[in-house]
Amino acid sequence: MRQRTPTGANHLPAFPLFSPGSLPDLPKGAGVSRPVRPLSRRAALAAGSLAVLAGVASGALLLAGGASTASDVPSRGVPEALAVKPVRTDGGAVMQIVSHPDDDLFFMNPDTGRTIAAGRSLTSVYLTAGESDGRNARRQDPQPPADKAAYAEARQNGIRAAYAEMATGNRTSPWTRTAITTAGGARAELDTLRARPGVSLVWVQLREAGSVTGDRPHSLRGLWEGRVAELGSQLAAGSPVREGFAYTKDEVVAVVAGLLERFRPTFVRTLDPTPGVRAGDGALSDHQDHMYGARFAQAALERYARTPGHPATGVQTYLGYATGGLPHSLDPATAREKLRTLETYAWLDLEDHCGDPAGCGDRKVAARPAGHDWAQSIRYTRGESTSWLRRGGDGTLYAFGVLDGRLAVWHKPVGAAWTGPRLLPGGGLDGSVTSVALPDGRVAAFGTRTRLDPYGREVGYVVQTAPGGPFGPWRSLGTPEPDDAAGTSDISRPAVLVDRTGALSVFVRDARHRLTVASGTAGGGWSGWAAAGGSGVHGDPVATADAAGRGYVFAATADSVLAWTRGAAGGPPAGPVATGLPATTVALGAAPDGDGVGLWFRRPDSGDVRVARFAAGSGRPSAVRDVPGSGGYGAVSAEGGRLAARARAGHLATAPAHPGGAAWSTAGPLFAGAPAGAADGVAVVGLDGRLRWTPAGGPTRIGP
Repeated sequence: MRQRTPTGANHLPAFPLFSPGSLPDLPKGAGVSRPVRPLSRRAALAAGSLAVLAGVASGALLLAGGASTASDVPSRGVPEALAVKPVRTDGGAVMQIVSHPDDDLFFMNPDTGRTIAAGRSLTSVYLTAGESDGRNARRQDPQPPADKAAYAEARQNGIRAAYAEMATGNRTSPWTRTAITTAGGARAELDTLRARPGVSLVWVQLREAGSVTGDRPHSLRGLWEGRVAELGSQLAAGSPVREGFAYTKDEVVAVVAGLLERFRPTFVRTLDPTPGVRAGDGALSDHQDHMYGARFAQAALERYARTPGHPATGVQTYLGYATGGLPHSLDPATAREKLRTLETYAWLDLEDHCGDPAGCGDRKVAARPAGHDWAQSIRYTRGESTSWLRRGGDGTLYAFGVLDGRLAVWHKPVGAAWTGPRLLPGGGLDGSVTSVALPDGRVAAFGTRTRLDPYGREVGYVVQTAPGGPFGPWRSLGTPEPDDAAGTSDISRPAVLVDRTGALSVFVRDARHRLTVASGTAGGGWSGWAAAGGSGVHGDPVATADAAGRGYVFAATADSVLAWTRGAAGGPPAGPVATGLPATTVALGAAPDGDGVGLWFRRPDSGDVRVARFAAGSGRPSAVRDVPGSGGYGAVSAEGGRLAARARAGHLATAPAHPGGAAWSTAGPLFAGAPAGAADGVAVVGLDGRLRWTPAGGPTRIGP
């Protein structure tokens, strides 16, 4: 880390607010803390004294508000040791790591709001200042002079208002702003919501790329790829961080890993580190800062996973810009709620509610608060498997997840309670996994994993050494992508078919939005990857078999679903078949249904569950029906004759899967990914990394 002169702190005078004798000397490394509204000199003096006393007494810093004037500046505050400490709550702690202010609001909400509403501890980390061109105005408005520090401050004010409103209903609910020392050797800003100390924001304040796909070496991408040795800062005008800095690649990783150690989350959200490229011109399909910010988060999580004594951590990645080109996944009420938060961030009413000359929100977003159809959707990448629960040949159940980048295995013997998780050796696993039962009684789990240097993703699996026995090492199946540069390693989570002989077919969507397949056996002897046909495929494919052993594979497009079928004797799959189904929200679930199979999905713009029934061996549905009262988002599990899905409020909802339907029952905590079912119950993994089991029969309840 190299210190630099302050960057663009144009609203901060060169002299200190307090005279040298007005406060005792602060120790080296002391933090700087202030409320959102600037304080007058008299109010600041009084508040500073009270804050020191209150902080010493309680260990938390609570500053009183005061009158504001345009010339007021932050006080030097109190030592960093008295800043508000991270707050942990039952149910786990969540961290969101994004590149720009508003990435979380566009692409992670309503999950962000649901986490806050549930009382969970939530920390959002913003890697760049998001300074853009420094003009806080809609494109059609008169353009003010460029002021990157002021625009970065305005975006911070908008985020604080949006989070305060989600947490308290009041956008002006005050925050404490503190400068903290990072593991990279410089400072970052930590904001803590006083009314809800478990809600906090961290501003790393690195320089942004300033272009979606343009060649900008001084960016997260340039730093990651080694095109620049270090990336400098862009400080917000009112930030308590007063000295500019520059970080190397390793220092940025250290900064984020240090924040993980400070807040100790059990669940982390990032954008997709492999969003793919656009058809035609081969340009990135997402903002370069989104993609490379997520890769820095991956590297930091890998480092954090080696930290002794930390809580096991789950990770969910979210689709960015590309979600706007797919059918809306949220119902109207949830979309309006999400849009309302974005409008608060965008400062639509221009009311001076923050008392900051930089502005109280992001006026660029005010021109289009919904973005490019982003406010109407939320989508996970490689994280919504509904087949991670599997019964072995000895009758016991196995559940699979990913914690600390390692395969987590829970086990439930017949008539006994669940045990685990046991984390298997190896790391780098993504999102969630798919499991299958082999004819000899063994269980295998398939997924993808990422290597960081050189960057790339591969498909692979683990399999039991014997029925009921331990799982062997990870076996790589390679990847249908030739290299990271060709498609940013953009492959889906695998879907797997197994025939009566134990032959396996693994299906993966590639970066060109085609389905690809590799075939072999659990013991080895795999083919290379070959095109299975189809085009315009999005999300993750799903696979299932009917009672006679015939196989079915389904993959969503932007306006329908494609199907592939395979006979009970095995062999190559036939397809794709155009099912003629209406558009879905892309997340699919499939399960046996009578002598055929059912495909479960959600209706766009409502979130209601629908099922298409496929007769034995057919790639076209014989019937489609709606399941009333089932709104929400994400994939639907239908194993064991019971539906399980995410309800609108984010909790688990279950209902019988028979055609007559029944009232949905909703209970339990927020959870990661999607539910998975079996004949004797439904399982989810909470944001705290714990398995929750809902036994079959009676109303939904969550228990160990």
